[in-house]
Amino acid sequence: MWVEIIFGLVIYRLVRRFFSDEEEHIDFGSSGSNALFAVADRLQALYGGKAYVGLRIPDPDTASRQNIDLVLVTKGEAVVVSVINASGIVSVDGDGTWVCTGGSKHKTERLPDPIVEAKRQVAVLESYLEQRGITLPDGYLSFKIVCPNPDFRTIHLDYFPPEVVTHEQWSELKPEKKSISGWIKGALPLRSDKKEMQESFQQNLGFILSTAPMWDRLELKNNKQLLGEFLEFKGKQDDIVLLRNIKRSKVSRMIIQKTSMFGLAHSKLQVLYAPRDYRSEGNSSSELNEVTVRSSTEVLFQQQDNAKLQKIKLSSIMSMSLSP
Repeated sequence: MWVEIIFGLVIYRLVRRFFSDEEEHIDFGSSGSNALFAVADRLQALYGGKAYVGLRIPDPDTASRQNIDLVLVTKGEAVVVSVINASGIVSVDGDGTWVCTGGSKHKTERLPDPIVEAKRQVAVLESYLEQRGITLPDGYLSFKIVCPNPDFRTIHLDYFPPEVVTHEQWSELKPEKKSISGWIKGALPLRSDKKEMQESFQQNLGFILSTAPMWDRLELKNNKQLLGEFLEFKGKQDDIVLLRNIKRSKVSRMIIQKTSMFGLAHSKLQVLYAPRDYRSEGNSSSELNEVTVRSSTEVLFQQQDNAKLQKIKLSSIMSMSLSP
C-alpha cells in the first residue's frame, strides 16, 4: 500500500512540474532589475514625466554599447540616473572609488568612481541624440546616482558629492514635490511663450529614447521584471517550429496567456510583429499573430547582471519585449 502511495505522489509531482503553471525558482542575481524599475516608478510618481529603463547606447569611441540604467524626461530637463544597489558601510577613497564593507556578500568590494561613469554616460547619450537629430540645450541633461538599498550606510556623508542620493535621502523624498527642479539644480523652467516648441522637442526626444537600443525585458507573474538578452526557446520540436519566426529582427513584444488543450496546460502567445528600425517608421505596418505552444516551453535568457543563464517557463512569463 505504501509503495502505491509513494509512487502516486512521485507521478503527481512530475505531472505538476511539467504541465502546470507552478512558478519555478529564478535566480535574480545580486542586484536584480527590479531595483531599476522601482526607482523609475518612484521618480515618475514624484516628478512626473517618463522614465526610459535599461538603455544600451552605442558608443563609437569603444565600439561597444554604454549601459544606462534609466533616463527620466520631465518638462524642461532630462536626467541620467545610475542605480547603485550597494550595501554595507560605504566610503569614498581619495580617487573617488567607493569601498563597500560588510555588505550582503560579507566582503569588501570596490566600485570604480560612479561619478566618472555617470559623466561618461551623459556624454555618450548626448552624442547619440545629436546623431539622431536632437541637440540638447545647455544644462538640459544632468545626472544623479541613486542608492536605494536599505542596507546602504555611510560614515561621512559629506564625502559624497551632491549628485549622489543615499538611501536615507532617497527615503525622505516627498511625493508632494511636483517639480524635479527642487532635486536637480539648474533645471530649465517651462516658458509659456515656448510651450509648443517644448512639447514638440519632448515628443521627439521621447520617440528617440523609446526606439533606442535597450535590454530585452521579461515581465513575470510574481511582479518581477528582468532585463537581459533573449537567446532562444527550448522545448518540444513541434513547439519550436511554431516559434521559429520570433526573432528580434521581426518581433517587438509578446503577451503570454494561459490556455488548456486536452487537459494539458498551454500558453497562447500574442506576438506583435513590428518594424525594428526607427528609420522605417511609416513605411511598414505592425501585425499581431497568435501562437499556442506547451506551457513547459522555456525561454533561455541571459540577465544583464547575472552570469548564470536562466531557463524560464512560458507559464511564469506575462510578457516579453525585444530590442533591435
